Amino acid sequence: MTALRPGIVQPVDVQHDSGWDPYSNPRDNRPPAGGLEPNNRADQSHVDQDRVALGGVDLNRVDLGRVDLDGVDVAPVDAAPPPQRIPPEQIDHANLIRLHESIGTAMASRGEWREAYQHLRSALDLAYAERPVPEQLRYEVAKLRREHAEAHEQSIRDSLTASFNRRYLDERLSSMGGEPVPAGGLAVALVDLDWFKQVNDTFGHLAGDRTLRRVVDLLQHGLPAGAFCARYGGEEFVLVMPGIDAGTAVAVCEAARDRIERYPWSRLMPGLRVTVSIGLVHDAGPTDGRPGPRLGSAEQQLLRADGLLYAAKRAGRNAVAYRHHGRVLLAGAASGRRSVARASTVRHV
Repeated sequence: MTALRPGIVQPVDVQHDSGWDPYSNPRDNRPPAGGLEPNNRADQSHVDQDRVALGGVDLNRVDLGRVDLDGVDVAPVDAAPPPQRIPPEQIDHANLIRLHESIGTAMASRGEWREAYQHLRSALDLAYAERPVPEQLRYEVAKLRREHAEAHEQSIRDSLTASFNRRYLDERLSSMGGEPVPAGGLAVALVDLDWFKQVNDTFGHLAGDRTLRRVVDLLQHGLPAGAFCARYGGEEFVLVMPGIDAGTAVAVCEAARDRIERYPWSRLMPGLRVTVSIGLVHDAGPTDGRPGPRLGSAEQQLLRADGLLYAAKRAGRNAVAYRHHGRVLLAGAASGRRSVARASTVRHV
């Protein structure tokens, strides 16, 4: 027999009508007797159906995907690469990206822009965890964040005064309703401009608009951290001051009333004078480690403040009315007035 030489694959004659595939498993697809005729081999008695030897290589014991015959790398012509399997961690990675995108889209449809951006940003970070984010894509995401932030800000701001609007006020007070009073307490003050209809009738509505904007500026000046001013409706505004004790709340409201009274309104419009009346309610926070009472609903808090505002109006306006040990008192310069009406929940006219 002629020995196999390195670098040369010796031909093998295969009978085409035998149906035998030399690259399939030899045990499952054995050649018929006499069907395999190695070159230069006249004696067929050495061909064993259970063992086919080519150059000393046992085909029953090797992987025919790649066979090295005396240093020659031989691969089947029709051999297909094994299917690529995606690691489970990559499948979870892709699903997590899609999940963030779906949640972000749902949040954006409900106007929850900040949460939507956070989920979209998480999806972006996951998608580009192992490669840099394209600059254009980074720019588009930042632009989307700014637009969503601006849209959200506009939805909770009053278009005339730029203070928070009634929607924001209701959401904040409703979120506090039924919850324990925050540490330090919670103060809610209802502010109303005195005789504002006369301002509009005398100086015109444009002057009235300018007056409202300036009043908001004066109300917001000096508010403690965490407090905010919201337009309740018309010429009424609400100050919400969490984490503040009763004495400080009275002082803040009295300072705002005095600041508005002393402002040089004649610079805005000759002959213009503006004052405000304020009704202030306060809920004390927890003391001595004991939990404080729970807050009422947003409507209940505003009704209580409205009753005290009515008392300030009845006492002559330009005053801050509040309760102290069940009694209705006036703060600051108005404290010497004798005609303090009992606070009620009746709306003032």
